[in-house]
Amino acid sequence: MPYLYPTQPLTLASLADLLHTKDTVRLSPEAEQRISTGHTFLRQRLEPASSPDAVSNHDFFARLPDAGLPPAEQAQWQANLLMSHAAGTCPEVPTTLVRRMLLLKAHSLSQGRNGVALPTVRRLLDFFNRDVWPVVYEQGSLGAYGDQAPLAHLCLPLLGLGEVNYQGYRLAAADVLGLFSWEPLPLQAQEGLALLGGNQFMLAYTTEALERATRLLRAADVIAALSSDVFGASAEPLHEALHRVRMHAGPVTVARRLREVLEGSQLPAQAWAQAVPAELDPQAFRCVPQVHGASRDALAYVSQVVENECNAVTGQALIFPEENLLLHGASLPGQPLPLVLDHLAMAISGLGSLSERRTAHLVAGQRQLPRYLAADQALNFGLLSLPHSAASLVSQNKQLCSPSSITESGTGDFGPLSTGATAAAEARRVVENVEQILGIELLAAAQALDFRRPARSSPALEAVVAAFREVVTFVPHDRVLAPDLHRAARFVREYDWA
Repeated sequence: MPYLYPTQPLTLASLADLLHTKDTVRLSPEAEQRISTGHTFLRQRLEPASSPDAVSNHDFFARLPDAGLPPAEQAQWQANLLMSHAAGTCPEVPTTLVRRMLLLKAHSLSQGRNGVALPTVRRLLDFFNRDVWPVVYEQGSLGAYGDQAPLAHLCLPLLGLGEVNYQGYRLAAADVLGLFSWEPLPLQAQEGLALLGGNQFMLAYTTEALERATRLLRAADVIAALSSDVFGASAEPLHEALHRVRMHAGPVTVARRLREVLEGSQLPAQAWAQAVPAELDPQAFRCVPQVHGASRDALAYVSQVVENECNAVTGQALIFPEENLLLHGASLPGQPLPLVLDHLAMAISGLGSLSERRTAHLVAGQRQLPRYLAADQALNFGLLSLPHSAASLVSQNKQLCSPSSITESGTGDFGPLSTGATAAAEARRVVENVEQILGIELLAAAQALDFRRPARSSPALEAVVAAFREVVTFVPHDRVLAPDLHRAARFVREYDWA
């Protein structure tokens, strides 16, 4: 049975395993102990003073904004806090990302630094395990103290408020609680603040985009190799010595991978492939290791920062029972993420820009390939529109890659405001666009390979094309290509490129 362990770092790989498990995810005994210890510690320090030492402790913890209120009013204060911040607006966050938010929030609270009650964390995991997805909206987070608006919507169902998606229906949270005989949870001191503090909205988008981007790195290498092979680009720029002296790890890895997947191809021996010197190959083919490798190195750095954030504890006030402390950090929990999200978006956008150029060369009627890769040029336009579609996505990516990490703003005591939520949504859209751009290139490269028959590409690339042909067939005459493009993007997203 999978558990959340506060002492075991949550890696991107372990996060993916938890998200895909069919088993119930639970808190480990150590996590439950930490949560209970932190909650008890906070409750005791908020009780009326009974000794000189207790007086100083009480004064110290009275800095919590709802301290001193009677329990009933305290619960209402916490509920009001969540309701007042539940001011998100469309579009709605996909349920796949809401799942991530729930799991990441539960993992953060399992550290026992926020003073929440154990039933609160358990209920978040109940939502996760029972496929109860709170309705959360994408717009509303400024990152002053976390993703407050999205997290307010995520946590409203704890109180029986808001809406949830359950079994394909959008229902009132109170009704779904009733289906499971769950009582609404009255929040106590600090709990509302703890639920609103954090960057789980940004992290959900970031971790998913990073998973897809990592897959794109592998896909881009293979698709570029196929395009180079059918175009007749020289393998000389892939020589190990060239990249060894450049000294960057990414290009060395990419060049080696391209050499491996091209091994055994018959196409370089064809006359049309030997007719053009290597120095006349377009840069879109010659510079694949440099561009893809730089993106690979960039994502390695992004992954380190994101994994740190997955295990970080954030909030306006954190408790340290072992030191008898409650500290008000007022940190910007999202601040590390906008920088790496901009980095991620630009790195992945570079893959798409190079891919679009290769597609344009493939359909341009060069090197004995038919113009537009049309089987019957007298009557058909073939793949004429593919470079246009790819170019439009590349153009949009340029706008989406405008840095969000330098646009912090704020007024009065609230500022600067992290723009990580915007950066996260934009980075995810860039990844989605590049999946389509690479799908377009794969469609063109597979079409070009059919025109190179009976010669065959390498066994590795032929296996990829065979799998692709199961979802997108050869285009012998003009047809509506949009469904093919959508299937190609899904193939890029889901195929095992390892």
